[in-house]
Amino acid sequence: MLKNLCLSLSDLVGADYAEHVCRASAALGLGDLAELRRLANDPVDFFPEDLSVRLDALLDSAGGRMLEAFSGSSSGAGTRSFDAALQRQNAPLSGLGYYRLVEDGCLAIMGKSEHYQASLGHNFPGYQLLQHAAAIGITNITHNNTRGHVTRLLERELVRVANGLAPEQQSELDAVLASKEPHVLNRVINLETGSLACEAAFKMMLARFYRLQETFPEPVHAGKTPVFLVMGDYKGGLEANYHGTTIMTQMLRGMWPGLYEKMAATGLFKVVPVAINDPDSFAQAVEKYHCGKCRVAGFLHELVLMNYGGIRLKNDWVENGHRICQQQDIPVFIDEIQSCMWSPEIFLFREYGSHPDFVSLGKGFPGGMYPASRVLTTAAMDNLNQFGALVTNGQEELASLANLITLRFAEANAAHTRMLGQRWQELLQQLAGRHPGFIRRAEGDGLLGTLLFYDADQAVAFCRMMNEQYRIDVSAQTYKADCPPAALTKLPLIASEKLLEFIADKMEKALAAF
Repeated sequence: MLKNLCLSLSDLVGADYAEHVCRASAALGLGDLAELRRLANDPVDFFPEDLSVRLDALLDSAGGRMLEAFSGSSSGAGTRSFDAALQRQNAPLSGLGYYRLVEDGCLAIMGKSEHYQASLGHNFPGYQLLQHAAAIGITNITHNNTRGHVTRLLERELVRVANGLAPEQQSELDAVLASKEPHVLNRVINLETGSLACEAAFKMMLARFYRLQETFPEPVHAGKTPVFLVMGDYKGGLEANYHGTTIMTQMLRGMWPGLYEKMAATGLFKVVPVAINDPDSFAQAVEKYHCGKCRVAGFLHELVLMNYGGIRLKNDWVENGHRICQQQDIPVFIDEIQSCMWSPEIFLFREYGSHPDFVSLGKGFPGGMYPASRVLTTAAMDNLNQFGALVTNGQEELASLANLITLRFAEANAAHTRMLGQRWQELLQQLAGRHPGFIRRAEGDGLLGTLLFYDADQAVAFCRMMNEQYRIDVSAQTYKADCPPAALTKLPLIASEKLLEFIADKMEKALAAF
């Protein structure tokens, strides 16, 4: 059972700060001081019990039509590729919890937390505090040189959870923040999208080889060719990794091949794939490229390859690879854009016992309410000036507040996340066991779960039936090099056991139809 929290804005951001905001807004004529104070101190139920009951009761209506279709839907002005992918009938009119009521009037279940970002579903009651914050005058608009109290408070909280500290361990947190020791995450750069967070980590690794600006000192590895190790696909190529949509990180996964080949030929940089869960492949790559004119600039990876079948990296493989990296002074970047918040530890890398040099987060942390990504790093890797990784709106106060709300609820419900994750993996394993002719195996971690099929057409047919007949959003992934065709799910943290069993039952019916 999910734990409800009942908190006010003052509880989250501090009573003294809230009081000063109220006084400032009253002085500017934005409201009556007494009313502003009332809003600042008005507690909000994050997830009342009656909401859980209502969401489970709506399962009886899931997949069916609840109202007439919206016939006046705009045609938009998208590009060819975006319009070809558009499913206008599935666009939301409204949503609640793990449901979206869509333009054709049907009640759909978001089996992927929309596109992996709605960690707390639609219209999460706790986000009412965002409205309270705006109403008392907390401005969302700041800049890098004036980042506000809420954003700075979030920075401390991110460092706290990344280092496994409880909220009351403030003196221990202060010691972590002051640390200059390697592999201690205690610096935060606030950005907007996951792509920019990943690029920031990439640039900090690259800055050990090339000057960001002429005024910078000579980099420690100047003159060497930086080699980036990434997760390779089962064909030996680069398609298993995904670290954003900037040009350099797209080249990490094999895009812009002509441009990359010219850059690699001149020794500007090189990308080398390592085989999934293969310790020999990793050790051999380090031995080959961490010498002579080359040096391994960094090892970049996710822990669950959601863009390559949802395959989970094995704990011992990650531990062994990271040990080699630490011995050889190779920075490790763990991309948690997909996995952060879906772990009961908030960051999945903590379940691995890892001590990376970079961690990116986004999507699930602000619950899809704002584009608000971050990259965490160490004192040793803090090597860019302010313009090295900068966006105008990266310090938005309400976006930071959305992160704090999500974090507080997720920490309080870590046991629920762990229990539901284990249950979802059990259900998927049972489905795979009952249908060995179609399903190769179940994969993933917790609520990030996939079914790997033998045949791409069957995977597509399965997902089409789940989406069209049962209105449960499940994605088919069939386009990656030598990756078993996959049906992907990523259920929100507010999921109930009844929801899991409902989806598994529909999956069983879809597989039986084959």
